[in-house]
Amino acid sequence: MKNPNQIRVGVLFGGKSGEHEVSLASARNVMNALQEAGYTVVPIGITRTGRWLTSGDPLALLSSATVPTQAQTTDHVTNGVAENGSLAATKNELAVRFFERLEHLPQVDIIFPVLHGPFGEDGTVQGLLEMANLPYVGCGVLASAAGMDKVASKLLFQAAGLPQVPYQVVFRHIWREQPETVTANLEAGLAYPMFVKPANLGSSVGISKAVDVDSLVRAIDLASQYDRKIIVEQAVPNAREIEVSILGNEEPIASVPGEVVPGNEFYDYAAKYLDDTSQLLIPAPIAPAVREQIQDFAIQAFKALDGAGLARVDFLLGEEDDIYLNEVNTLPGFTRISMYPKLWEASGIPPAELAHRLIQLGFQRYQERQENRTG
Repeated sequence: MKNPNQIRVGVLFGGKSGEHEVSLASARNVMNALQEAGYTVVPIGITRTGRWLTSGDPLALLSSATVPTQAQTTDHVTNGVAENGSLAATKNELAVRFFERLEHLPQVDIIFPVLHGPFGEDGTVQGLLEMANLPYVGCGVLASAAGMDKVASKLLFQAAGLPQVPYQVVFRHIWREQPETVTANLEAGLAYPMFVKPANLGSSVGISKAVDVDSLVRAIDLASQYDRKIIVEQAVPNAREIEVSILGNEEPIASVPGEVVPGNEFYDYAAKYLDDTSQLLIPAPIAPAVREQIQDFAIQAFKALDGAGLARVDFLLGEEDDIYLNEVNTLPGFTRISMYPKLWEASGIPPAELAHRLIQLGFQRYQERQENRTG
């Protein structure tokens, strides 16, 4: 592999999901770490409407909400690329112009996606990058899609024999047609309190805690605004939230576990990104045997998804040290208060070294894909 100072890394950020702002915050730290490691960074921003920005300072544009309008970016287009470096976003031409835009980014050796949530973390961008035959950092199409879908991932974890809390799945169309039947089934199968989540979202967006039927109805109504598929989980009494970072491809390693002590009732979006009331205890104050078991479960969960590069694995720890796998985030946050980089720094891998290793792992996985016959 080339030396870092010979490699141009396209950092992809922004996007159409509800985690747009989180992506921008993560991108700043990722780009700083890459530059510290010696890489040349090529910022690539995606607006909330799906337009791609490569010229000027895409991060500043998206952060200030001064992105050029649709008309401004389509008035002067040459070979599918606007003169200001933005992609025109007409639905019929977006995919074609995406690939044309890649051709106008010479010497971009690898893409580092820093997109959280749908249209970035769910396998969609990963599929585009594989079609473009570009190396990229992180999990592939299958692991990304399964990791984003909490229902699909739970089925894979169940097949792997990993411990999970009782849960049920609710579909939006059934909820709208038979709300009383749905609530009756949930109350028959699960005990309060329950956590209600959109199946395909992250950063605790759309998640609520239900303590009775009225709050359960409100919670399902909220989650159904974000996804057609909703997961309802039985809460673990007085649960502690333990997180582990994963790094690697075929032989992944686990960081020291950390504990999140939420400033709010649970670790919601505000607690993660908007306030400083939550505490991050690194390393987590848990017994050595529990720590080792959690690290082993984290690696098993990563392998169950066929993960690559990186992931953060979240657990719930009960009062009797019962361990429950909560979820796997295949593209965790890199903000200044995000657990993924903090856990690796506490494990002896600072941000620049972490970014370097992730780039190496991306190239390794790309080389493995090149060995596959396609004809």
